[in-house]
Amino acid sequence: MTVSRRAAVCAAAGGASLALTFSLGVPASAHGSMTDPVSRVAACYAEGVESPRSAACKAAVAASGKQAFYDWNAVNIANAAGKSKQIIPDGKLCSAANDKYRGLDLPRADWPSTKMSGGSHTFRYKGTAPHKGSFELYITKTSYDPAKPLKWSDLEAQPFVKVADPKMENGDYVFQGSVPARSGRHLIYSIWQRSDSPEAFYTCSDVVFGKDGKSGGSTAPAPAASAPTERKIADGAAKSSVQHQGHGTQTGSGASAAPKTAGAAAGPEVNGGDGTTGQAPDTELAETGGNSSTPYIAIAGAAVLSIGATAVITAGRRRARAAGR
Repeated sequence: MTVSRRAAVCAAAGGASLALTFSLGVPASAHGSMTDPVSRVAACYAEGVESPRSAACKAAVAASGKQAFYDWNAVNIANAAGKSKQIIPDGKLCSAANDKYRGLDLPRADWPSTKMSGGSHTFRYKGTAPHKGSFELYITKTSYDPAKPLKWSDLEAQPFVKVADPKMENGDYVFQGSVPARSGRHLIYSIWQRSDSPEAFYTCSDVVFGKDGKSGGSTAPAPAASAPTERKIADGAAKSSVQHQGHGTQTGSGASAAPKTAGAAAGPEVNGGDGTTGQAPDTELAETGGNSSTPYIAIAGAAVLSIGATAVITAGRRRARAAGR
């Protein structure tokens, strides 16, 4: 084999190695939102982004813009890594401190809500790009005032539900929890922290306890929240800027492992880090980490192969230059 041919082969090998590196290292993103009880962002998307029905959703779209609600399943922080309470400031819990979703933080007592009662409840979380991880659900204290910006201190210190890798049924994560007794309007806050990535997702679900469905001391019934249908999700997909990197919704029961833990007895995970804060990135920047079927050692191995191929190419070029002298 001539020097030039050897160089060509080395170049081809290097290209293949680089291709392997990129194919193994493509980031994967999880996405989703609470649909029972319905999250604010999901409720407003279901109402219709172009012409929402409720006054709260109209105000939220006016504040955030339409794209935020076409991207209803991506209220996230790319590098949360279990530090949600440290990196999300008071008043910005529902948007996860992402200015794109600032309309979700509007303090008002007329958000579309889900009727709720204390005791056992089946929670559903639409997983449009499922991944392994844990869910923590917090409820507001009895002193909660929906007309004020939501603060961490408005939530109970411990989650009343904590579950890891719940089962998936027809595209929804499904798990049980015991809801604390409340009356009037309250809010359930969820944190979905991936275990295969530092990325986390957040939802605010407005709920009303009581048979009459009234909001706190209001004399008017609270607007009822509805989750987006599969048809609605499909119809809006073309306008979404969320990138799923080829990860579609899984369907059918048993798609993921049964819950490891659930209920109020489980405490929260310990948050760590230095508490550094910053603007949460847009959806495109939030696609971090490999999925559960992509071993990081394979990615590292591909990188080593690429570096080795580059060294061989360089050596071949040097020999070619020497032969031409």
